[in-house]
Amino acid sequence: MRPIPQALTAADILAAALADPCTAWVAAPGKRAWAQSLAGGAAGIALLHIERARTGRGDWNTAHAWLSQAASEDLTAASNASLYLGAPALAFVLRAAAGSTGRYRSALEKLNDATIAVTQRRLAQAHARIDRGERPAMKEFDLIRGLAGLGAYHLAHQPHHKITTDVLTYLVRLTDPLPKQGDLPAWWTDVSPNGEPTAGFPGGHGNFGLAHGIGSALSVMSLALLYGLDVPEMTDAVARICTWTDRWRQGDDTSPWWPGFISIEQATDGHIDLALRPRPSWCYGVSGTARAQQLAGLALGEPARVQAAENAILAALRDPIQLDLLPEIGLCHGTAGLLHTAWRMADQTTNPAIIAELPRVTDRLIAVLDRFDHEPELLDGTAGAALALHTAGTATAPVSRWDAFLALA
Repeated sequence: MRPIPQALTAADILAAALADPCTAWVAAPGKRAWAQSLAGGAAGIALLHIERARTGRGDWNTAHAWLSQAASEDLTAASNASLYLGAPALAFVLRAAAGSTGRYRSALEKLNDATIAVTQRRLAQAHARIDRGERPAMKEFDLIRGLAGLGAYHLAHQPHHKITTDVLTYLVRLTDPLPKQGDLPAWWTDVSPNGEPTAGFPGGHGNFGLAHGIGSALSVMSLALLYGLDVPEMTDAVARICTWTDRWRQGDDTSPWWPGFISIEQATDGHIDLALRPRPSWCYGVSGTARAQQLAGLALGEPARVQAAENAILAALRDPIQLDLLPEIGLCHGTAGLLHTAWRMADQTTNPAIIAELPRVTDRLIAVLDRFDHEPELLDGTAGAALALHTAGTATAPVSRWDAFLALA
């Protein structure tokens, strides 16, 4: 793919504005409480400066300043620790900075040990839940808070470690049918999409998303298969998820889409209203779902699935109505997520049609960035937008593998 010059210029400007933690994050009125948060804290912003330093576009002193800010609090390795918060989050960021060097070796050993311990505790709880025949909570398996996210960390940075195999084995087991579940998949959860029981979802829901749903497990296992990891029945587990997502795929061959989630009523009726088509975002929309489907198609050797996924992202990129549904800039809900997911998909298969759309969505993101003030954070703010623009501007896959936290690569 060719570099997009205006993307790199915009990324440089955003990174310069985020150079000083004291002004860009500490003093920001909307900053979140946890410096160690990958989504909203200094840890996430550090990723931007690490990627730029590793590609020669930024300064290591700036990256170190943000890393120091990220580690300025006592790190949590308790039950709330996840890829996005605490010891695992900082381990992910430090590994991105260290690369193949010996930099941060002592700190990384401690953080990695803590992350393995967190993962082992979560795995024990998850297997005990399955043994009881109960449905999972979203936070057990999802990317943001759960074992898919921890699996993404281990897969990206230590794919041949036993803990990586253990997480993948759990993700396989997550898809095994539970007793008395009927036609509902084993990952059906009893809560609403916000993670809590609500009157609007009395029978719970089935979640497709990459952030909080089965899309995260599909992406992580598909990536593992593409890495050549041999985990018993993992191919069957990927195929099992795909069978379910195929059942609920909507649209036609040129513009397929998947719902973000379905209720028990929809699962019973077997019908999805067209009004339920989600925005083309990474978290719940066609961006993340299409990438997971593309990876699954590549892992299973199914060209038709790959084509459907690429048609889905193309339909979103070419539809002004769909694009207008993403007024935000961020990786999670906004245009940066669409841009970077499309870039990853195009880079995977060199699809010329997707490549042709990248400059236009880049210009759209830059225009939105110019109109308003934005929070500095990674997941929903300018740091994430800058990373997406940096990748498009350099036309080079992230050397720090920063987008592993999105389960995109």
